[in-house]
Amino acid sequence: MKDLESRLIEDLSNFRAIDSLVNDVYTDLQRNHLRAQSSLDQQVPQIRKELEDAMNTLSDLGETLPIIDSEVSDIREVYDSGRVKAQALVSDLTWLNTEFYERWRSIIFTSSSPVSWRWKIYLRTLFVFSFVVCSWLFWIALTGAYRAHRHRLVWGEKLMS
Repeated sequence: MKDLESRLIEDLSNFRAIDSLVNDVYTDLQRNHLRAQSSLDQQVPQIRKELEDAMNTLSDLGETLPIIDSEVSDIREVYDSGRVKAQALVSDLTWLNTEFYERWRSIIFTSSSPVSWRWKIYLRTLFVFSFVVCSWLFWIALTGAYRAHRHRLVWGEKLMS
């Protein structure tokens, strides 16, 4: 009987421990249930409202983004054309700020000068003509000097007559 009594006391003690654990778990479940219910009551409507606001914003963006995209592409085209014009102006100003001799040399001896082909032909023809005339005059002077040297003509004090 004592053995039965000690087993009953032990089982009763185990039952009380299990009962207190079950009560603790039940209390935790009740507390978690209340928290979940308050979250459902408070946060779900707020989340739905935020979702609705986000959907409205997305639909507004869906309507305005194509317009903004076309405006941005127009701005990009204007910017690119402005950059091209600015580069052309810088090139023209660089050409205009070049000294006359450099411009003249560039027109006659290179094909990269920014003038019309008529000006290139005109200046190249003028250069060839002046070069031929100067060469001819130099040749005349050289042959005259050679003749004077050959005939032992005096230079300086007496001039040839």
